[in-house]
Amino acid sequence: MLSSKQRARLRAAANSLDTILQVGKGGLDDAVVTQVKDALAARELIKMRVLENSLYTAKEAAAELAEYTGAEVVQVIGTRFVLFRGKKKDSKYQELLK
Repeated sequence: MLSSKQRARLRAAANSLDTILQVGKGGLDDAVVTQVKDALAARELIKMRVLENSLYTAKEAAAELAEYTGAEVVQVIGTRFVLFRGKKKDSKYQELLK
């Protein structure tokens, strides 16, 4: 569980990130969940977007993906959201989490 200070630091780090994945009308199928898991394993902090034709709101998609992948929801703004799942060792966000 992230503290409010840790969440604020991760939000600041996420400002410069590009949106790398989208949730569309297909919803949260296995392919999307697998892509999110892979992205979190590689990057730890990812920014995603929910398209207008999706059945999910950004808040719903973020909550479900966080549950499926073991990640934390850092931020939800409009149609975009940020997820974080830190590595046990060699995390590049280790300093932000202190």
